[in-house]
Amino acid sequence: MRVSNVTVRKRLVAILLGGLFIFALIDIRLGYVQLSLGNWLSEKAHDSWGRNVDFEPKRGKILDRNGQELATNISAPTVFVVPRQIKDPVAVAEKLAATLNMSKKQAYEYVTKNASIVKFNQGGRKISNEKADEIRALRLDGVYVAEDSKRHYPYGDYLSHVLGFAGIDNQGLTGLELVYDSKLKGEKGYVSFFSDAKGRRMPNLADEYEAPKNGLDLRLTIDHQVQTIIERELDEAMAMYNPDGAIAIAVNPNTGEVLAMSSRPSFNPENYQRVAPEVYNRNLPVWAQYEPGSTFKIITLTAAIEENLVDLEEEKFHDPGYIDVAGTHLHCWRRSGHGSQTFLEVVQNSCNPGFVVLGERLGKEKLFSYIKDFGFGQKTGIDLLGEGSGILFAPERVGPLELATTAFGQGVSVTPIQQVMAVSAAINGGYLYQPYIAKEWVNPDTGKVVERTTPILKKQIISNETSELVRHALESVVAQGTGKNAFVDGYRVGGKTGTAQKAVNGAYLKDNHIVSFIGFAPADDPQIVVYLAIDNPKNTVQFGGVVAAPIVGNIIDDALRALNVEKRTDGIEKEKTWQDDLIVTLPNLIGKTTKEVRNMYYDLKIEVSGKGDLIVDQLPAPGTKVQAGSKVRLYLTEKPKDDTDD
Repeated sequence: MRVSNVTVRKRLVAILLGGLFIFALIDIRLGYVQLSLGNWLSEKAHDSWGRNVDFEPKRGKILDRNGQELATNISAPTVFVVPRQIKDPVAVAEKLAATLNMSKKQAYEYVTKNASIVKFNQGGRKISNEKADEIRALRLDGVYVAEDSKRHYPYGDYLSHVLGFAGIDNQGLTGLELVYDSKLKGEKGYVSFFSDAKGRRMPNLADEYEAPKNGLDLRLTIDHQVQTIIERELDEAMAMYNPDGAIAIAVNPNTGEVLAMSSRPSFNPENYQRVAPEVYNRNLPVWAQYEPGSTFKIITLTAAIEENLVDLEEEKFHDPGYIDVAGTHLHCWRRSGHGSQTFLEVVQNSCNPGFVVLGERLGKEKLFSYIKDFGFGQKTGIDLLGEGSGILFAPERVGPLELATTAFGQGVSVTPIQQVMAVSAAINGGYLYQPYIAKEWVNPDTGKVVERTTPILKKQIISNETSELVRHALESVVAQGTGKNAFVDGYRVGGKTGTAQKAVNGAYLKDNHIVSFIGFAPADDPQIVVYLAIDNPKNTVQFGGVVAAPIVGNIIDDALRALNVEKRTDGIEKEKTWQDDLIVTLPNLIGKTTKEVRNMYYDLKIEVSGKGDLIVDQLPAPGTKVQAGSKVRLYLTEKPKDDTDD
């Protein structure tokens, strides 16, 4: 049967349209694959062929305020293997085992593991550079050495609780290392090479390298010199008194910057596995909570002055050695009492009955309002983990007895950092600051500051006039009261002693106290506040004025010189005791003759340099305070003759 031309043409058109349709489908599919799925398929191929060797970033350094390195990194390479590239796993395992001091069995398990790439977690992780060079020298196919690092703390247990430590993966685990881990750790880089399905390296494809992004450096408020002084004094206190523990903090009262912080027992962050978790997890200056004792009297004193409830100089108080409150005898530390005294002497003598009276004048609402305003019963907000809040009486539980004991620092619990910031506010003009340790973030490549912390003022609690009176009262405590052992010649020091009984299960322990002292200087323009607490010192009288005050005096003396604060001769003169050496203020002998000096009496040893009888200079200089019997060198010259004509 003959097919018509029309039918043929229709069939051809149908075939053509069908072909065009199929071609269009293929074209659309190819376009979709090329344009929409191209990147995804390339990535899948890359993942199938590619093998990555990670490069760890350098963790940001932690520095003191002047750039001294406190936490840094040291090179510690890590070994990787690509099992499919290893042709003779037995031989490779033997060589690696011998070099890395591991068993052949363990090395063999690594090099034959069913994985694209294997990191040596034991034996080949964080190895020395010498070991890394030995591995490279073996030139083993499928064995790679990647640059890596580990955390290094050059000063050992110095500042350990504050710094904390980082783990084997350079991740922060405690302290500042954990608090600021996200900024310190940086971002990983890698080297990527290509291999076929059998793991054999593809020589015609170039390796890809993505550089790691190093972490930011952290500059602290800590002053290395002040921290070193505090570490030294705590070590000496531990050796001398064998206490259960010790705490020290130094801050700038005008900003809230922490200049130093330490406690005992301590630990080396690089060997944290060797100490109990309760040692490295408890940063006592912010974690510990205990009764403050008499250092808390500063708050009662400050509130009473601000409310115009006491005249320190003119108002008298008689102390028989106790005071009765709600049928309870509350004793003074001096059982015989202090007798008649001004309220300034109440402060100097740390007289409990006198402070009970101040507390009663304030009343429950006002006293506890000031206590809360000064930051007690709440966290200070310092940028450290594990901070405690302290414990205060619930308002409904505060009766006359609770009010009385709170006024002299018993029955409440506070943290050391709370006390430091509260006293800082009492003596800096009334300004309560939030304490902080992280000062600046620095780009390690450019050295530029990328972020800076500024002081955070919470509130002004008292007036400048009240603060000035508090400073004067506390300076008199050091010069003439229970804090004499903290007196520093040439610096005006204020402060307050503290001796608190320790309580266990609601009962006070016998002969087991936390003795403390909080001091500041210069008293007229405070630049530093130092708090020190010694927990249960042995073989000594457990009084803050005996144990803690002299240590704080040493810290303040050395710290102020480290901070370049000049010595002065003004301030309240120290009341002498039989234990004190006699101090002599050197007279001005320049311009006098040796004959004139011989006719004067000074409890000094005179030495001379030069010839003649006229004194032209002296050492030490006039006005310097020295111990009686000290040597003074006089420099002599000939007295000029009188050339006047008759």
